[in-house]
Amino acid sequence: MKNQKLFALFAAALILTACSGKENEATVSANDAQAQTEAAAQEDLSARNEDGSMYADLSHGMPDFFSASDGWTNGSMFNVFWRGSNVTFENGKMQLIIDKDSDPQQGIPYSGGEFRSNDFYGYGLYEVSMKAIKNDGVVSSFFTYTGPTDNNPWDEIDVEILGKDTSKVQFNYFTDGQGNHEYLYDLGFDASEDFHTYGFEWHKDRIVWLVDGKEAYTADANIPVTEGKIMMNAWCGTGVDSWLNAFTDENVPLTAEYEWVRFTPTDE
Repeated sequence: MKNQKLFALFAAALILTACSGKENEATVSANDAQAQTEAAAQEDLSARNEDGSMYADLSHGMPDFFSASDGWTNGSMFNVFWRGSNVTFENGKMQLIIDKDSDPQQGIPYSGGEFRSNDFYGYGLYEVSMKAIKNDGVVSSFFTYTGPTDNNPWDEIDVEILGKDTSKVQFNYFTDGQGNHEYLYDLGFDASEDFHTYGFEWHKDRIVWLVDGKEAYTADANIPVTEGKIMMNAWCGTGVDSWLNAFTDENVPLTAEYEWVRFTPTDE
């Protein structure tokens, strides 16, 4: 009888050990799966592809095919000096910052952030995920640009959110320096409260602007032809109060945020 009890206890112990081993294996397997998921989420998806497309994943810092403007000003209506330190990457986002400049240059009291591609891009679909600044006198932007500094004519296509009214977005373009094509589109939401996708399709005969994938506006006259750099900036204006309202700096630093940028070429 005693031997039977000992045998039963021994068998029970074996069963418990086997179950425990399976539970440990299941735990290890679950942990491995979670680690693989986290690793995939942390993978930098930034790439320039052979077909000419480009994706910049700004959750992983600055891709090597972009750079931050540093050490100059555009002058005129721009009341900021571009500082590389005003382009930061935190919490899986890129921040473009407007602030009081700690070392004012050329009488300009504020610093701004500007982010630009190193390469030039032509006809295709341009997209960005961004959250704008709400503040009088401020612009948060996404655009293509080339000009005399590149030994080119001034060609530009703009998506600009004016901080005085972040329920709207302004579209514009320049062809060889000729602008005055502004169009104000009612978003139906506050662009400063969350991320949305803004973009435009640039074709030989037209530009089609989009918001969250929906066509918002089309222009078809005197369309730009010169490849440009993909750019984003945040800045405060001077002498353009009728356009932006007077800048108020009580809330600086002010930050526009960006998640990703994408270009898909068209065969034109």
